[in-house]
Amino acid sequence: MKSVSESIQATLRAAGILAALGGAASAVQAAELIEIDGSSTVYPITEAVAEEFQISGGGGAQVTVGISGTGGGFKRFCRGETDISDASRPILRDEMVACAQAGVKYYELPIAYDALTVVINKQNDFVDYLTVAELKKMWEPAAQGKITSWKQIRDSFPDVPLKLAGAGADSGTFDYFTEAVVGKAKSSRGDYQASEDDNVTVQFVSRDKGAIGYFGLAYYEENKDKLKAVPIKATESAPAVLPSLKTVNNSSYQPLSRPIFIYVKAKSLQRPVVRQFVEFYLQEGAELAKEVGYVDLPASAYTLALDNLNAGKLGTGFGGTPEVGLHVEDLLKREGKL
Repeated sequence: MKSVSESIQATLRAAGILAALGGAASAVQAAELIEIDGSSTVYPITEAVAEEFQISGGGGAQVTVGISGTGGGFKRFCRGETDISDASRPILRDEMVACAQAGVKYYELPIAYDALTVVINKQNDFVDYLTVAELKKMWEPAAQGKITSWKQIRDSFPDVPLKLAGAGADSGTFDYFTEAVVGKAKSSRGDYQASEDDNVTVQFVSRDKGAIGYFGLAYYEENKDKLKAVPIKATESAPAVLPSLKTVNNSSYQPLSRPIFIYVKAKSLQRPVVRQFVEFYLQEGAELAKEVGYVDLPASAYTLALDNLNAGKLGTGFGGTPEVGLHVEDLLKREGKL
């Protein structure tokens, strides 16, 4: 019969073994978790890739995908909290500095094209197209509190109250839209319904005949029964063009088509399961992007991205400033900056 002392020692030894086993199990679980956050625009593609990756085996990984917006995603990424950041615009200079200060190095990988889609209410029967200049008149900071009627946008429009909705300030969609339309990223009137959740914009525009908003093409495709897309003229004399797979691929939908990205933490890529996921993304993402309403890149772009990954080519090809109308193949050939 064991003494009390021996029983206590045996219990402690067992507890120690269980604690060690529990710690090992936790470590395995942590190693199998791939944490992603960022753009709500990129979310549908990443979510689709994550589901397919896990169905295919996925190295036993658990992939979590958040939607805190491009800016919110980069804040977490540059603090080292996530493995991958979804982004609907390139990393900005202040975010590059934050990552550098935290020792976070990364790969910039374009994964699809998106077309920012300007939407109006289904009952709107007077807007046949809009020019970029008219969009600027609506959205520039000087319009705040002053441009409040459709008639102020074009004389032939009725005197119907102009109600605006769009992306919030933490959104990469907001940055790209303001850069392309107003001419300066983050330059916008503030008196509009702002949200990082594109479904808020869908609801807002669908309820008001005088409402107008914008978001990615995939969200329009999901909600085309509730909204109308507006053809856009780059200039007054240019043709009016609707966003579509064809018009993005042939570069006729300008200036509102753009590449979208994932950023992968270099340290995370050292984990086999993360590398496996990223390679799967580049190999299968084109087809999945099309399935959820986006435009796939040329096949050569995915090959170049994979080559850059295998060559250890770190950093961004933008250097902290977004560019409108850039071809991804040219981007992928640039030297990376951290």
